[in-house]
Amino acid sequence: MSAPGDRAQDLAAAVAEAAARGTPLRIIGSGSKASLTDAAYDHGAAPFRWLSVADHRGIIDYQPEELVVTARAGTPLGELEALLASRGQLLPFEPPRLRGAGTLGGAVAAGLAGPARSWRGAVRDSVLGVELANGRGERLRFGGQVMKNVAGYDVSRLQVGAFGTLGLLLSISVRLLPRPEAEQTRVFELTASEALGRCRDWARQPLPLSGTCHHAGRLFVRLSGASAAVTAAAARLGGEAHADEGFWPALRDHRHPFFEATGEVLWRAVVPPAAPVTNAAALIGWGGAERWHWRPPGDTSAAAEAAAAGGHARPFDGGFGYRDGPHLPEPERRLGARLRDAFDPERILNRNLGEAPEQDHAD
Repeated sequence: MSAPGDRAQDLAAAVAEAAARGTPLRIIGSGSKASLTDAAYDHGAAPFRWLSVADHRGIIDYQPEELVVTARAGTPLGELEALLASRGQLLPFEPPRLRGAGTLGGAVAAGLAGPARSWRGAVRDSVLGVELANGRGERLRFGGQVMKNVAGYDVSRLQVGAFGTLGLLLSISVRLLPRPEAEQTRVFELTASEALGRCRDWARQPLPLSGTCHHAGRLFVRLSGASAAVTAAAARLGGEAHADEGFWPALRDHRHPFFEATGEVLWRAVVPPAAPVTNAAALIGWGGAERWHWRPPGDTSAAAEAAAAGGHARPFDGGFGYRDGPHLPEPERRLGARLRDAFDPERILNRNLGEAPEQDHAD
């Protein structure tokens, strides 16, 4: 008898049936990130069937003393984070709750991390193990509930950022962090270049940094940790105190005014933190490594600029979830295809995300 909220067997059976019929599936949780894959299902794409994991939810195992939680893929981020907060813990990677929603499975599948990423790690750094249904509907487990060295592929982490093309996530085990005792934000009036210079200097010092954001001539710096350490760091850095506790959640969830629709295309670039600033209007986080740009439709200069700096950039729109495309080097495309051959040979799972798309933003 299944536990309440456990639909794993039904979901695996639905995948097996779709594989037998050759019916492509489009996986969805809360729908908060559907806009990042919509373009793959436009332009007369082949018919597909929705498969929702929203009802497959709930905590399977929570060990606060071990800083580990295992939850079903459809578990809402809000519910999970409320539980963790009640025990003084948090998800290290601060997954964006776009449209105020999101599930644990969607956070792992999208692989997006919030402001703390450079200091607390990426999504993949927190994933310890997963259970999934492959493209044949077989239930498979990878990893576990502890950090350890393994030989061969760390398959559980391959699921991070795969947008469901390597398996239908059923449950995920993630490591946690204690919630910091104190938190404080300092603000500085600086140009983008000056701000990045400061961030590079601070990165070489033992400071309790947990987030930076530069936009419109202001650098916001978040300090998190023991009260004494935060107080000492704030005095050392200087700047002005910023009392708006909603600033970092708004930045994380794209509710910051910068992200309001402008009629242009939003681009996300990830570059070396010391890369030159090419757009003074950009919003810059992660100590300089993540940069958001608004560009006119058809303007792909952000991609060229990021590539020249040793990074990459993609439009944060309906094509963001494509697993193939001009942003990937050919060896990575071949490796991705081989992985899909192993996990989903009939391309049942989010098929359109792994096929060559019509490029709305050709490089």
